[in-house]
Formats: sequence, C-alpha cells, structure tokens
Amino acid sequence: MAHKFEISKDKAGEYRVKFKYNSEVMFSTEGYSSKASAKQAIESMKKNGPDAPIDDTTD
Repeated sequence: MAHKFEISKDKAGEYRVKFKYNSEVMFSTEGYSSKASAKQAIESMKKNGPDAPIDDTTD
C-alpha cells in the first residue's frame, strides 16, 4: 500500500500520528498523551477527511 497512517512515540513520550505516502510524511499531528487518543484522531480523519472543504488561500 502506498499510503498509511503511522503511530510513533516522540522524545517527550507523546504519541504522534503521521500520514505517509510512498514513505514520505505528508502531515503529522500534535502529540497525544495516550495511544487511544492517537487512534481516535486517525478515525476522525478517516471519517471527516473525505468531505472536508478545501480552503485555497492563494486567491
């Protein structure tokens, strides 16, 4: 699969979610204190992301 969500732990001990496409990090989240919260963030992105509007501020 060319794209995936990845949960990792940073130096501060917080969980972060990265979205990768072809091994390149497209975005990462804020730090979460629990893995469950990081997983909830992924589910929220999956649920709400497809219908999210595009805000083009270049105009």
